[in-house]
Amino acid sequence: MPARRRAQIAFSDSAAKQLENLTDEHQIHALDRSLVAISVDPDIGDPIPGDTTQPELRQYADDTEHVRVLYFVTALRTVVVVAYIEV
Repeated sequence: MPARRRAQIAFSDSAAKQLENLTDEHQIHALDRSLVAISVDPDIGDPIPGDTTQPELRQYADDTEHVRVLYFVTALRTVVVVAYIEV
């Protein structure tokens, strides 16, 4: 059985700006671990309640690392677009 491919991670303009402002090494590593988890399994996050848009906006939260990521997945599930980062 072939290994499942990871989805690529892309950032919206606002998420890219948030990423640029991260300077704390611990926060950067925590975010990186969260992004790896999302890229391996894009369905890991929970759908945002009440969101009826397509593609569906999802939320991944890691309470241990204090990371929250809002994202959506493209139709072919090959790209995850990060819309918002909270670290």
